[in-house]
Amino acid sequence: METDRRSPALGAILRILRVAALLYLFLFAIGLLGGAFKLFGKGFSEALITGTSNPVVGLMIGLLATSLIQSSSSTTSIVVGLVAAGALTVRGAVPIIMGANMGTTVTNTLVAMTSMGRRGEFTRAFAGATMHDMFNLMAILILFPLEQATHFLERSATWLSTHLIGAEGLEFHSPVKAITKPVVNLVKHWLSDGLALPNWAAGAIMAVLALALIFFALTGLTRTLKAVVLSRAEGSFTSWVSRGGLLAMLLGAGLTVSVQSSSITTSLLVPLIGAGIIPLEGAFAVTLGANVGTTVTALLASLAGNVAAVTVALVHFLFNVSGILIIYPIRRIRLIPVNLARRLAQATAQRRIWAIVYMVGVFFILPLFFVMLDRWLS
Repeated sequence: METDRRSPALGAILRILRVAALLYLFLFAIGLLGGAFKLFGKGFSEALITGTSNPVVGLMIGLLATSLIQSSSSTTSIVVGLVAAGALTVRGAVPIIMGANMGTTVTNTLVAMTSMGRRGEFTRAFAGATMHDMFNLMAILILFPLEQATHFLERSATWLSTHLIGAEGLEFHSPVKAITKPVVNLVKHWLSDGLALPNWAAGAIMAVLALALIFFALTGLTRTLKAVVLSRAEGSFTSWVSRGGLLAMLLGAGLTVSVQSSSITTSLLVPLIGAGIIPLEGAFAVTLGANVGTTVTALLASLAGNVAAVTVALVHFLFNVSGILIIYPIRRIRLIPVNLARRLAQATAQRRIWAIVYMVGVFFILPLFFVMLDRWLS
């Protein structure tokens, strides 16, 4: 009898440990993938951003640079340095920040592709990944021409920065990065220094290893979470997210501030959407909160810096908040990016090669074409 009583408790402990181990492996793999992207493209991205005065090309530069280094924070940091040095105006920085906001979402698409072998799960996961893209694209289509006509983001950010500069900045320390970054750095140093591999080779190995680990971790996580979470669908996290709205946005923003990465927050949602645990519309609100969360962190950190740092951080913050205020309040409008993502996912589920074409085409080939065309014409 005593053994029977212990068995359910032991099973629950083992499931918790399994989820914790797989979650750590997943977060480590995401960090490894980001490190691989940085090895591939950081220098190239810095050279790109010093580029052009054409706002459309600036938008594409932000998209391409962030897709290469998988960090809108890194792109923003480069932009801040150039604005502070006088090599780039705030007006020239605004389109780059808009593009950077979209470029960081390529990680979600990669995570969704790990479930390609399971059609129903892949359809849900790919829709969950690309609704972030659709929101950013819709926000750009509305706000980019409005900004070019009125410069309201630039003017608002410049005015606010003069009132905020000198305030005490805050520095956040991500617990996720604290436990994963040392291991990521160890792998990177072993490949680059220990084996003396060139950056492209070390980056390629890290990317392949990261994708394999993501696939393994997500396969295990999806099975375990289906068993654990679906039986407790009334749990607070699931019910908050399922309802959507302000609470779900605050959850996304708070989680992103805690882990210091919107990519981690949104990538964690993708397998939950794929498993059918979280509905698309509820996850959409969390995603929008994550978008704001990553800009709040940068803004608070920049307050003790110079005017350029605060202004660029404010542009990023105001762009995301403006997009939410325009798109989210009216249900018919906020369902546009969700429905577009759902239709794209259904189309790619029929011929899954289109998922790869979409990712490579939108995040790399299209912006690179515009950048190279601009360089050729100038």
